[in-house]
Amino acid sequence: MLTPDALNSKLAQIKLLLTDVDGVMTDGSVYIGGEAEIKRFHIQDGLGLHFLQRTGIRVGWISRRPSQATQRRAQELKIDFLAQDPVGKMPAARRILAEAGLRFDQVCYVGDDLVDLALLNAAGVSVAVANAVPEVKQMAHYITQATGGNGAIRELSELILKAQNKWDVIVESFVAEL
Repeated sequence: MLTPDALNSKLAQIKLLLTDVDGVMTDGSVYIGGEAEIKRFHIQDGLGLHFLQRTGIRVGWISRRPSQATQRRAQELKIDFLAQDPVGKMPAARRILAEAGLRFDQVCYVGDDLVDLALLNAAGVSVAVANAVPEVKQMAHYITQATGGNGAIRELSELILKAQNKWDVIVESFVAEL
């Protein structure tokens, strides 16, 4: 864990937020009935990602579990990068970074389980959701108050935007609508 000042300093350098999907963007539940798979995504998490994108921070999802539900939600939110590769998350992250022209120290990665450890170790800022496994929490620079799929990404989005002095611009844009 980082001190609040050290965390703020690192978050100020973030240009790309990468997250796991199941257990971070969702609560980890998968409902399967007949041919359909259903996942629950938190609306405030989606809005938090939108806020990041509005201020020039790119967003990507990396999952080892391909899912049409994930694909659909990523399309709805206009996620910049989506990798659903059962082989591994690190090769997907390297491809995304090459395409974006960024380095790992410019990335904040959010995870919840053992399959996220390599990316958490590589990222400039590593974040665990509140309900992550102990090994992930131990590696994290920050642990969210909210659990995965229940506002953790919104919480982190606000922290990043505040560290980059962009939060007030977001708030003012909604006040201006009045």
